[in-house]
Amino acid sequence: MFKFILNIFKNRFLFAVHGILTVWRVVDLKGEPSYWLLLTGVALLGVEMAVTIKCTRNAEWKWFSPMVFLYLSTEIPSIWFLELNLLQTKLPINSSSPDLPLLSHITIPTVGTLMSLSRVLADLGIFTFTAFGLEQTMLIVLVLGRWLMPKGDMSRDQLSQLLMVYVGLGADVLDILDTFKQSEVKANCAVIVVGLSLFSWALMQFPLVLTQTSAQKQSRETQLEDTGPALMSCSSPCCSSEVWSLLLTVGLQDGPFLVYRLYLMIKENVLNQMMIFFTCKNILIVMLELYRICVVQHVWLDCSEHRQPQVL
Repeated sequence: MFKFILNIFKNRFLFAVHGILTVWRVVDLKGEPSYWLLLTGVALLGVEMAVTIKCTRNAEWKWFSPMVFLYLSTEIPSIWFLELNLLQTKLPINSSSPDLPLLSHITIPTVGTLMSLSRVLADLGIFTFTAFGLEQTMLIVLVLGRWLMPKGDMSRDQLSQLLMVYVGLGADVLDILDTFKQSEVKANCAVIVVGLSLFSWALMQFPLVLTQTSAQKQSRETQLEDTGPALMSCSSPCCSSEVWSLLLTVGLQDGPFLVYRLYLMIKENVLNQMMIFFTCKNILIVMLELYRICVVQHVWLDCSEHRQPQVL
């Protein structure tokens, strides 16, 4: 029992430590103790762990991970404050509030010495390193946290596939923040706020366990490969977990990212090798995902026709 509790405690401890570091950076940057309230999410991890142990069989929820959601509820607002503060350092000192309509309700320190120090540190690249470093380590922590979680009904092969998918998702999600460094948009408030919104929206894939069930489906098909192709085809019902997985990936990440990058290229004239590469990559991935959805549904429809009783 003690070993079991230790196994489910260590990943929550990892989330809590990284959450505390991120919020500490926000408090240190803003100079206001009230920002410690951002720790509410990771503070509830202890309650979540107790409920998970009591209400689940393998210490893992089937479709949704409250642990990851609570961690992200601390990380996402903290990253918003860090990125918006970094944006503030890039804007002219005498910029008026009409130029920042979306930031008018964000508390920005007004002490002259603090702002001067902030600009000096921004010129040295310290803020950029800190914010981007925390964002990078957040995605690493998400992968490690999933690795340390009880694998439940998943096999080791399925877990390894899931972790590789997490790494791919994290790299693509993190790249959207790299667009803020482009000279054409680095001081564009609206573009950065939309980018942060898409970043937050895409991170919602990680609490949704449903988005990563394709590996389980592949394992079931492997077990059925000796029973014939007909049974394998019929094992996937309409709107199966794989279809939902693909639809969620298109809706939460690849689709919005494609629209955002096309806007940057067409409207903001952000044209460079990396932007063109990732835009083409998003186009190709969306096409492949839609193609896969059509294939799965077509197989199911063929299976349904074969299952219909023949009239004599």
